[in-house]
Amino acid sequence: MSNVFLQSVEKVYDQAAKLIPMAPGLDHKIKVTNSSYIVRFGVRLRGKMQTFVGYRSVHSEHFEPVKGGIRYSLDVSLEEVEALAMLMTFKCALVEVPFGGSKGGLYINPQDWSEEELERITRRFTQELAKRDLISPSQNVPAPDMGTGEREMAWMADEYRRLNSIEINAWACVTGKPVGKGGIQGRVEATGRGVQYALRAFFDHPEDVKKTGLTPGLSGKRIIVQGLGNVGYHAALFLSEEDGAMITHVLERGGSVVNPKGINIRALKDHMATHGSIEGFDGFTASGMEMLEEDADILIPAAMELVITDSNASRIKTPLIIEAANGPITAEADEILTKRGTVIIPDLYANAGGVTVSYFEWIKNLSHIRFGRMQRRESYDHFSAIIQGVEAMTGKPFPEKQRQHALTGSTELTLVRSGLEDTMREAYANISREWNTNPDVPNMRIAAMKIAIERVVKSYGSLGI
Repeated sequence: MSNVFLQSVEKVYDQAAKLIPMAPGLDHKIKVTNSSYIVRFGVRLRGKMQTFVGYRSVHSEHFEPVKGGIRYSLDVSLEEVEALAMLMTFKCALVEVPFGGSKGGLYINPQDWSEEELERITRRFTQELAKRDLISPSQNVPAPDMGTGEREMAWMADEYRRLNSIEINAWACVTGKPVGKGGIQGRVEATGRGVQYALRAFFDHPEDVKKTGLTPGLSGKRIIVQGLGNVGYHAALFLSEEDGAMITHVLERGGSVVNPKGINIRALKDHMATHGSIEGFDGFTASGMEMLEEDADILIPAAMELVITDSNASRIKTPLIIEAANGPITAEADEILTKRGTVIIPDLYANAGGVTVSYFEWIKNLSHIRFGRMQRRESYDHFSAIIQGVEAMTGKPFPEKQRQHALTGSTELTLVRSGLEDTMREAYANISREWNTNPDVPNMRIAAMKIAIERVVKSYGSLGI
């Protein structure tokens, strides 16, 4: 399956690269992975030496550091990591984040080990990466991914700092850390929030919405969400609570939850935390992946790659799909869906919220100052003076709701969200323009990849390559 994923990514690259004039051989250089490392290390646990296999792939170093998550999973393989690293290169280029692409993984089921054991394993993995400069603030900056989170990033950062005790920027060696350990507000929600902003941007382009046959606006739209992990949960939560959409189907391990009137996402997540699964929640059914084929307006695959293939693509009914996960649609399925007129907002763009906010965190770590710290009080004084002037001129009190909003000032969270939304909207506008004005571009996936490759080509050109 990992080979299929890599081949699907490479096929999209080949289609887009044909549309771009570049020096002979440069298309192949940009396509191939620069380097991949397999590390095998031992940790003495449970009375014997346990051997673990880890991967770190560096796809492109046209910008440094390179960036990409580390996942803990029994599905991890070299081919999967290389495919994800390739996606990272073009994802960063598309949203104009100055990183090259990288990715990593550890072949492990986190559920098989205690927290203390996982920490020892993670610290040993970090040592192996550090030996090869595969974790460094200036060369290679990992982040959370499937099976990892703030906890693992804190362990990695602390181990790197211990190994490099005089490195002033040591905390910038990874992103996705807890806020108390150099992290940034809004990073946990970032990928799901980015999906929300991507859909908002889509519905702000009437010419694109028209291609789906959907009515304007997100309010009332019926949404199927596959996977209620970090990304799927936050996307579903924000879309339902802030945009008025209805999450009618949630697919998870062991079954699905269905409610035509809209699922209470907070309550479902609480149920999962208490009971360990969605079983027993109101609307639960044992039906699984076939629920992807249910009638709805929007489908959000948010869990894993290769869930929509040539075997089920023809039965997908939703006119709009947004790829919150990496590679959920195979190349063959993509062709089937495109021919049917299904609009797909591609992973290359749709889940770029995580790396965008990781960039903000990296900048925060290098600058050693919290966002908003120097300007919040100045902003308060500025708007306070304006409000006082308006009240003096009109003789009326300023509306209290607007007063509170104006005087709140820019917090780290509001700045992060603002920067993320601006990034997602600008990137979408570029993709939509390419899609709607270039007759050789059949869909948003090729449009996004073409823009990304062009930027990498320009970067190589500036290096004299």
